[in-house]
Amino acid sequence: MAQLLSDQQIIERIFHHIDHQSTDEGEHLWREPTQNYLSQSRFQQERQLLRQLPVAFCPSSVVANVGDYVARTAAGVPIVVIRGEDGAVRAFRNACRHRGMQVAIGEGCAKVLSCTYHGWTYRLDGRLEFIPHDRGFPGVEKDEHSLVPVFALESHGLIFVSQDAPIDEDFANDLPPLISDDQKVFASMESGDQINWKLNVEAAIEGYHIKPTHKETFYPYGYDNLNVVERFGKNARVTYPFRRIEKLRDIAPGERQIDGMVTYVYHLFPNVVIAVLSDHTTMTINEPVSPHETRFFTYRLSNKTKIMSEEQVARAKRDAQFVSDSGGKEDQAVVRAIQAGLDSGANEHFTYGRFEKAIAHFHTTLTDELQR
Repeated sequence: MAQLLSDQQIIERIFHHIDHQSTDEGEHLWREPTQNYLSQSRFQQERQLLRQLPVAFCPSSVVANVGDYVARTAAGVPIVVIRGEDGAVRAFRNACRHRGMQVAIGEGCAKVLSCTYHGWTYRLDGRLEFIPHDRGFPGVEKDEHSLVPVFALESHGLIFVSQDAPIDEDFANDLPPLISDDQKVFASMESGDQINWKLNVEAAIEGYHIKPTHKETFYPYGYDNLNVVERFGKNARVTYPFRRIEKLRDIAPGERQIDGMVTYVYHLFPNVVIAVLSDHTTMTINEPVSPHETRFFTYRLSNKTKIMSEEQVARAKRDAQFVSDSGGKEDQAVVRAIQAGLDSGANEHFTYGRFEKAIAHFHTTLTDELQR
């Protein structure tokens, strides 16, 4: 299991930073060539890497019951994830073995997966069950025309999918507890923007911009450039404290509760961000479409150990709306402006400083993976 600081250790580290006007710092600068955000060949390499690595596809709770499925494009490939009658989660290339039509769209629950073009029908385990007017297909063996599987792993409340390579059985050892069984999805959405996918990941994992960018939204409740940054394997966790954490000063360390005092942001390499906020948890998958276009698949969940009463659902929705309408829109505007500025030719590279430790870790890891 990933060795992250405990909640009590995080609180102590934050108090140290408050008292010394400091923050966690990286060991070195990172200079990322701007062509890596513009180049079509670099984009193709990144998307191929996304097909080879285990990438978080959706929360387990979205496919909690037999027949529950999620179908979407991942790294340019239509994929469907579905829970079978045996309780196992499987993933398939979302293409009928007759003429390639997708057999599932969006999210839902189904007893079988059926192509709406000609009606070829598949069991939940991917086996071809039915060919309408099968006399027209002499010699076609059903066993040879099952849906094409890809690799899937259910762990830490998430479904991970790897399209081109098996998932190492030790993969989950690098992960901390992320989403528990009692966390329920109360909203999901798909959106998009004309930006490079990496710019959106970067915006979530550094607090150096809090005061300039969020002067009237996040900054009055938090701190500027005060974060705890931890790396675990290829991933990272950034802790954003609220000013109200000062209420814990007079409480014995063993009795302090961190809930509502910080936002934990987990970056699951390469393209998934999970943010644990005061009243809800958000999971965002940044799906690259081109060097200058990204689709976002977002899930909003209850927080751990919180039974979602009507009142708590309302609070979670208000929390999500505030984050989306205030700081979220501000970050979106900044990232769009950066994307526009990439074409100016002003920068041959971006310089990420010691206060942007998690971003440097992201690019170091991405570069290493692409060079393998």
